[in-house]
Amino acid sequence: MKEERIVLTFDVGTQSSRAMLVTQSGDILGKAQKKHEPPYYSVEPGFAEQKADFYYEHICQASLELKKICADKWDKIEAVTLTTIRDTTVCVDEKGTPLRPAVLWLDKRRAEGRPAMSQITRLMFKAVGMEETANLQYQKSHCNWIMQNEPEIWKNCYKFLFLSGYLTFKLTGHMKDAAACLVGHLPIDAQSRGWQKKGALTRPVFDVEAEKLCEVAESGEILGKITAQAAEDTGLPEGLPLIASGSDKACEILGLGCDEKEKAAVGFGTTATITFTMNRYLEPERFIPPYISIIPGCFSPEIEIFRGYWLISWFKKEFAEKEVKQAKELGVSAEELLNERLKEIPAGCEGLLFQPYFTPNVTMPSARGAMIGFSDQHTRIHIYRAIIEGINFALLDGMRLMEKRSGHKFKEIYVGGGGSRSSEICQITADMFGLPVIRTQTYEVAGIGSAMTAFVGLGVFADYEEAVGSMVKRKDVFQPNEGQHQIYEELYQEVFKNIYGRLAPLYEKLNGIYKKKTEIESM
Repeated sequence: MKEERIVLTFDVGTQSSRAMLVTQSGDILGKAQKKHEPPYYSVEPGFAEQKADFYYEHICQASLELKKICADKWDKIEAVTLTTIRDTTVCVDEKGTPLRPAVLWLDKRRAEGRPAMSQITRLMFKAVGMEETANLQYQKSHCNWIMQNEPEIWKNCYKFLFLSGYLTFKLTGHMKDAAACLVGHLPIDAQSRGWQKKGALTRPVFDVEAEKLCEVAESGEILGKITAQAAEDTGLPEGLPLIASGSDKACEILGLGCDEKEKAAVGFGTTATITFTMNRYLEPERFIPPYISIIPGCFSPEIEIFRGYWLISWFKKEFAEKEVKQAKELGVSAEELLNERLKEIPAGCEGLLFQPYFTPNVTMPSARGAMIGFSDQHTRIHIYRAIIEGINFALLDGMRLMEKRSGHKFKEIYVGGGGSRSSEICQITADMFGLPVIRTQTYEVAGIGSAMTAFVGLGVFADYEEAVGSMVKRKDVFQPNEGQHQIYEELYQEVFKNIYGRLAPLYEKLNGIYKKKTEIESM
């Protein structure tokens, strides 16, 4: 038998923080989870903020609890890794003290105006149809809002960090981050795996001063060592190395074993995603860069459905009081009861279709959610299944787009995130995509992927291919039902693909009326 090698991984999500002990065989020896209650707060409508130290406190609590659970394993921990939610930012002063609350990825505040581009550059953007996208990205950038609305804070900001960089500082005392964590509204250059140079074409969109950006390390490199204070806070031994990892989605794709371009990774998390790994730079959508892969020289083109499986929480809160109450009595989750009832509803929900674009993105700036096809036969369980099918239709749309742009076909779907725990959802996904859906040994795939970076960094594995071979195991395979797939394919081709285009002009009018109403009320 191989000697058991152990690393501790912190996984900080939107809804909770987890600490896990992971072996080089991909086994999770123990886990402690601390829910984020509330996940964020809003001082104004559309804002989503949280105390930066809230996340540090939660990983510390999870670590101390895990130490009690796995006391006999604790001395065997060789290294620590950290993976977090993306595009969540923290302003700190020179001592590393937060100057304001962290701004989360789902924050909707907007900066005013547009990027300060030269007339020639603006004409270039306009010529390729990207001027509106550049303006929207500028307005959505946390840094630009802070510069405009909190100039004193920006002036005193020593480093503008992602959450991963801030937690790295809290654990090691160093303001550094992993290249594969660089995801968000900052001047990121995916091709160079670092920050853009000052004269880069899109730099004016988020023109953060170079001195405010932190040092970047490659996955597998040591970011620093656990300080005496962090050791006291977490119960970890002082001096343990913190090894650079990646963002939650970068770790998720690796933890699912998707190291080849024919394998698509589907994440059923707060944001639903479909992504893959390839060894050349490919934009998933025109002018939208891919993300930096943990694997050296590789990229991860990705399509995101914002508010993906958050919609399940929304449905549960608004429509599933009966199941929530029953679940408490039975000692199970409300999702388990709801997912069991999915079998009652046929494929296509008897003509009820859901478009899940609750949050606008750069290619759909006016998007809103929609549900069409209601009749008197539809129940709330029809709505529940329509939400799941709608998220999958949007992911399928993204997959088809990426296949067209890359020139290759996907052969398998690997699923992770909370939604992947449901066999019913996995089977629906197989039927809709018309491809085998694989579930691996755990839904904690981000933790597995993050742990891989430590084992590669420690030299346990020569590369990530070897790490995947040892740490990822197929547990369940869901084969598509061809009859069901044909129903979904017709609905996708004939109806779903046309919904956004037909409704987009109405969304624009709705947004215009709503904006006018808001302006009048604020006067």
